[in-house]
Amino acid sequence: MNRTAYGLVATDLDGTLLRRDDTVSPRSLAVLARAARAGVRHLVVTGRPAPRIRSLLDVLGCTGLAVCGQGAQVYDAGEHRLLWSVTLDRELAETALGKIEAEVGDVYAAVDQDGVEGMTLIEPGYRMPHPTLPAVRVGRRDDLWHRPITKVLLRHPRLSDDELAATARAVVGSLATVTMSGPGTVELQPCGITKATGLALAAEHLGVGRGRTIAFGDMPNDVPMFHWAAHGVAMANAHPELRAVADEVTLTNEDDGVAVVLERHFGRD
Repeated sequence: MNRTAYGLVATDLDGTLLRRDDTVSPRSLAVLARAARAGVRHLVVTGRPAPRIRSLLDVLGCTGLAVCGQGAQVYDAGEHRLLWSVTLDRELAETALGKIEAEVGDVYAAVDQDGVEGMTLIEPGYRMPHPTLPAVRVGRRDDLWHRPITKVLLRHPRLSDDELAATARAVVGSLATVTMSGPGTVELQPCGITKATGLALAAEHLGVGRGRTIAFGDMPNDVPMFHWAAHGVAMANAHPELRAVADEVTLTNEDDGVAVVLERHFGRD
């Protein structure tokens, strides 16, 4: 496509735009700024809940929309409010957990609470996949359900992420959508909600169609986003499931894979 074909750049964060130390490279910031000067919108589409990305949005200079919580939230950074949010029914979540544990034994669980001030709560034994992200440890599982939630995060002491996700999908059915968004991150979210759901809503709000959207990601939770966008770019470090549906594979997140592709369209300093 030519330099002006894209009107929207949708990027995942972890494993995609972010480096291992949770920073965005100067090269990526520079090309995103050039795209913005060309009238192109940048939309963060992440599994992280809205309260956990505010500082990153500041670094990116984002005062507009972001899609958070695997598509369950559309967050307005400038207004610091949720334009749209879907919660996971807590009784359904408990039922889904029971079905999974009946198959694989005990799992460790955490939840992301709804709202712009929502917390991440973790039960005893759960270990955060991103130790830099704040979380509050509760005394027992029942304490996870005190407030509305957007998703449940699961870990198993022995099964791989792929094994846990496959079993969860087989037994959960329509109780929830099962996603895998990173190492140690298998999640339950509201049924039918994916990154594509939030991306479509945000794109409509911005007045940009799917035919002018390029998306970047690294994990299976990005598959629906790739199906929705006109062009899906997987990182070299991406999960095989995402690479299989990608239109293109770029370099790793550590090697500025996002910037390498965008520089073809918006130039390089």
